[in-house]
Amino acid sequence: MAILVGAETRLVVQGITGREGSFHATRNRDYGTNVVAGVTPGKAGQDVNGIPVFNTVADAVAERQANTAMVFVPPRFAADAIYEAVDAGIETVICITEGIPAHDMLQLYPYVRARGATLLGPNCPGALSPGVANVGIIPAQVFGQGRIGLVSRSGTLTYQIGKELADAKLGNSTIVGIGGDPIVGLGFIDVLERFEADSGTELVVMVGEIGGNEEEKAAEFIGAHMSTPVVAYIAGFQAPPGKTMGHAGAIISGSAGTAQAKKEALEGHGVRVGRSPTEAAQLAVEAYAKLG
Repeated sequence: MAILVGAETRLVVQGITGREGSFHATRNRDYGTNVVAGVTPGKAGQDVNGIPVFNTVADAVAERQANTAMVFVPPRFAADAIYEAVDAGIETVICITEGIPAHDMLQLYPYVRARGATLLGPNCPGALSPGVANVGIIPAQVFGQGRIGLVSRSGTLTYQIGKELADAKLGNSTIVGIGGDPIVGLGFIDVLERFEADSGTELVVMVGEIGGNEEEKAAEFIGAHMSTPVVAYIAGFQAPPGKTMGHAGAIISGSAGTAQAKKEALEGHGVRVGRSPTEAAQLAVEAYAKLG
């Protein structure tokens, strides 16, 4: 099985006639994802490498039964693109766009939740179920099919750990990049909950980073609700005190939000934490071997 994207995905790409939208729509389609439509206002009737283009998401839903949207719309229009997808009845919206204003996300987040839709991102690499569907910019060739779920705030660290698991002959059920912005759709707990319910996932690797308290909240969730084992890596052990690092969400308050504090919170709930991506991958290999 897989979570978020799979054989049932019928993808519409918003912003498909742009450079990035056309490239990744074609790349996702060539991987095997069922890309059924694209949307660019005013360009209905055209096609992008055989993918039909519509003026609105509602048209794509009516004509091509799209149920998942991938957003490659420029930042100032991206929030409106997400509103449009949700209003058209799209079940899952995956927003790759970086730079959406936090104020826009503050208004958008409760709107999406209230309507029962699922939002992944913004500023995320998307979701990949190896061998089945790729929605986003994840380099699928790095990953193999398997039974390890991977959820991460960092795209590049996800790719590194996925490669090391593949080198160890282990694969993934689904790889989910939740993005590093302060306000995102799905958080760690939302994805962990889905992995816990997924019969195709036997182990989860969680990749966090300094700043915020999402990892600490995830640790409590793991301790209270998960039977599926979890191993983790937190980026930023070498970050100098007081330094704001990387993603916009990486803001540290005192000792809270540091890599060490997050490590201790996770280990307090039975999660082994590596101090490097390589060590985290090795911990995953060891934990998976113990599952028999």
